[in-house]
Amino acid sequence: MMALPGGRHLDSIPLPGQRLNLMQVDSVQRWMEDLKLMTECECMCVLQAKPINLEEDMQGDLILAGGPSPGDPLQLLLKRGWVISTELRRIGQKLAQDRWARVHSMSVRLTCHARSMVSEYSAVSRSSSREMGQVEKLLMEKCSELSAVTERCLQVENEHVLKSMKACVSETLSTLGQHFGQLLELALTREVQALVRKIDASDNVYTTESTTGNLFSLTQEGAPLCRIIAKVDGVLCLADILTDDSHSEATRAEAAAVVAQVTSPHLPFTQHLTSFLESMEEIVTALIKLCQEASSGEVFLLASAALANITFFDTMACEMLLQLNAIRVLLEACSDKKRVDTPYTRDQIVTILANMSVLEQSASDIIQENGVQLIMGMLSEKPRSGNPAEVAACERVQQKAAVTLARLSRDPDVAREAVRLSCMSRLIELCRSPSERNSSDAVLVACLAALRRLAGVCPEGLQDSDFQQLVQPRLVDSFLLCSNMEESFV
Repeated sequence: MMALPGGRHLDSIPLPGQRLNLMQVDSVQRWMEDLKLMTECECMCVLQAKPINLEEDMQGDLILAGGPSPGDPLQLLLKRGWVISTELRRIGQKLAQDRWARVHSMSVRLTCHARSMVSEYSAVSRSSSREMGQVEKLLMEKCSELSAVTERCLQVENEHVLKSMKACVSETLSTLGQHFGQLLELALTREVQALVRKIDASDNVYTTESTTGNLFSLTQEGAPLCRIIAKVDGVLCLADILTDDSHSEATRAEAAAVVAQVTSPHLPFTQHLTSFLESMEEIVTALIKLCQEASSGEVFLLASAALANITFFDTMACEMLLQLNAIRVLLEACSDKKRVDTPYTRDQIVTILANMSVLEQSASDIIQENGVQLIMGMLSEKPRSGNPAEVAACERVQQKAAVTLARLSRDPDVAREAVRLSCMSRLIELCRSPSERNSSDAVLVACLAALRRLAGVCPEGLQDSDFQQLVQPRLVDSFLLCSNMEESFV
């Protein structure tokens, strides 16, 4: 939603149920709020951008009609930021099409939006820093420069001159975007920092709960906000909530949700999470406890998702989980339908198991807790509906189950147990039958790798044809054979 590096982070974990505050999102209400940004252009902008243009795409002009709620600087910044970043993108598109009249009118409107954002934020925020004041000045200077140069372009008819001026406009637009991104990040960092301090200083349960919910809402705005939360040590603040049993389960679940978003392996940054290592043991311990005591599937999903992401972040977390008997906690939860009843949750569990399976000590814990049988069951994960998100989740469960099995089968005891449970037969079925894996290439590669690892320990469990087609050739040749295989209905 903002003109900062990185895009909107689309979480692949749907949040079933609506019992927690963080899941009480009214999509219609959100749509109604966004609709305010898509009305006709301000009269002031139109009058300054004469002559009035009757182009058809002017109907889509963006303005902040009514604006955000007074006294809410974060919402003001997010909404104004969305409008301005959208205008910057659209000006770039019109510039590429040499539509100079539109470029100029939109540049004037952009100046109005930038001026409004600066003045409105100054009215609701604390006194601005010297750095912010300097960036504001640079931004407004570039806005004025863009409006002036695009107006001159309207009066130029020589194509060669216009071409050279186009390069100047493009450079000005790029610099303007950089100043805007810098100003927006400074302002957002300041407001998020205030939010984190509010949580730290609060002794009121309701204030802590609502403010934590606000932090979670910010993580939904994309990677830039997650990075800012990490940068201002928001994760350490959340660690205090997670480790404090006086907070309600819902509040701790919201804190876990924020941790899950900020530590997502899909985000393009990690440098601001170094301070997270200081509290990682406390956070991991609190999350395992939340998984063990979760009263609902939603709470377990959020806590396990945070743990899954943390295991990607640092291998030390896997060692901590091993010491905390996490394998037993997670495998016991799989038999509790109240906590684990969707492929999304099983996706988190098998992710943790896959990352922990790189440790040699994990094999004995897996066998002791009958984990191989559970992994075998995950190889048969099937969606209850045709929902694309659920189908994708089932594919991830199958793939990660095969990866986990391949890693654990380094231990001969695990490999023999897997053969005893007919894992090889299921892996062969997944390789040879595209419908069993929803034609997923990722599942196919993982199953071939697991099958080859098991065959190395117990080759007698394979028929000759399976060995010759799925194990003996190069992996790529077996992959091509299976990916082009027709279904057999005999």
